[in-house]
Amino acid sequence: MTTSEPTPDSLDLSFERVVPVTPQQIWDAWTKPEHLVHWFTPKPWVTTEAEVDLRPGGIFRTEMHGPNGEQGGGGSGCYLEVVPLERLVWTGALGPGFRPNDFSEGGFPFTAELTFTPVDGGTRYAARVMHATAAAVAEHADMGFVEGWNAALDQLVEHMSAQ
Repeated sequence: MTTSEPTPDSLDLSFERVVPVTPQQIWDAWTKPEHLVHWFTPKPWVTTEAEVDLRPGGIFRTEMHGPNGEQGGGGSGCYLEVVPLERLVWTGALGPGFRPNDFSEGGFPFTAELTFTPVDGGTRYAARVMHATAAAVAEHADMGFVEGWNAALDQLVEHMSAQ
């Protein structure tokens, strides 16, 4: 009897959009805590804290709260790759200094790859989120990945357009 392993593509969630802001604006929104707290969490939730050490092994951390005081959805990870104005890769599987994170209390690790490509009228924004298991992909999709990441991108555009 043979079993089939999930293919790498089946372990990914992704989307791509062209947005009317520059790669510099998107870069700043993703890499400066003073911008992250304004858009990162889909409303009505809010990001109350953000910490960025923009280098491989450096921290990417957010803290989120719900409209009724709920806590959740934040976490600490680290950057794997930083290509200014073009590409960010970070993971929740590892913490600062590439130390493995503890998921014994729940949650699941993933790695996010973001690319920003200049196009007429703005930037092609592509996000790919890679998971270890089909169950993690399903859980992230059920949490509203597509809707949530698109809503956050809309908030990013709104915030950076007002700058």
